[in-house]
Amino acid sequence: MSTVEQQNRLSVFKTYKLYVGGKFPRSESGRVYEVTDSKGNWLANAPQSSRKDARDAVVAARKAFGGWSGATAYNRGQVLYRVAEMLEGRRDQFVREVADADGISKQKAGAVVDAAVDRWVWYAGWTDKIGQIVGGANPVAGPFFNLSTPEPTGVVAVVAPQDSSFLGLVSVVAPVIATGNTAVVIASAKSPLPALSLGEVLATSDLPGGVVNVLSGKTAEIAAPLAAHQDVNAIDLTGADAELARDLEIAAADNLKRVLRPQTVDFTATPGTERLTAFLETKTVWHPTGALGVSGSSY
Repeated sequence: MSTVEQQNRLSVFKTYKLYVGGKFPRSESGRVYEVTDSKGNWLANAPQSSRKDARDAVVAARKAFGGWSGATAYNRGQVLYRVAEMLEGRRDQFVREVADADGISKQKAGAVVDAAVDRWVWYAGWTDKIGQIVGGANPVAGPFFNLSTPEPTGVVAVVAPQDSSFLGLVSVVAPVIATGNTAVVIASAKSPLPALSLGEVLATSDLPGGVVNVLSGKTAEIAAPLAAHQDVNAIDLTGADAELARDLEIAAADNLKRVLRPQTVDFTATPGTERLTAFLETKTVWHPTGALGVSGSSY
């Protein structure tokens, strides 16, 4: 293409949309808001989610829960690894978006993106191992087998970190779905673009639609209906400030949601298993061993 032709081309700006139920809708309300970089330069218009968008995301997450929680842990690990593959292929795009979102150099942004890819791989490896850590056979005084196994909590609302638009986002979303839960994610209000682009990666990485749903907009406006929603089973308050976290925790108590309270986290550090176990329930089954003969011996 000649220089003249290049000069005559119009810029093709990226249209950012929500990611709900495996599709890319605009906000139900039709609202958008301006997203700027650290210097105040316009980057894009992001959809401003409404309460109905939040409710629609919960419906999608609940619909996807049965299939995702019922998949084998090995299969979930394969899907998470595929997410890492797709991210690696779009590395340049995410480096640019993270640099703009977090106000850092492209070199530092590259390190952040690489760490996020590695984080997906790390959690992919845990999908079929966490059950061995938190489950097992329990000793009991009697002729019984007593077995405890972990099961996913259900639909988890995730308030993503505000100041770690990508690595922090991945660090709170990956463990939720690795253990078989489905998620409704509220992206960083000031830096939602990496999260919205992540939806495009998830849509092309074999992850069933509805397992992860990404909303952008005003955090409090979206989080309030999710915290009070009767079909949301748990909520991660990582990205909420103290006042909002208190209000959401009160609302979450209505149907006894599991709540992961906000805490200071170094997302660059190697994660432990805390977030993997935060949204797991333990099912314990008793079963009689039975007797093999008149001597009373049992197995």
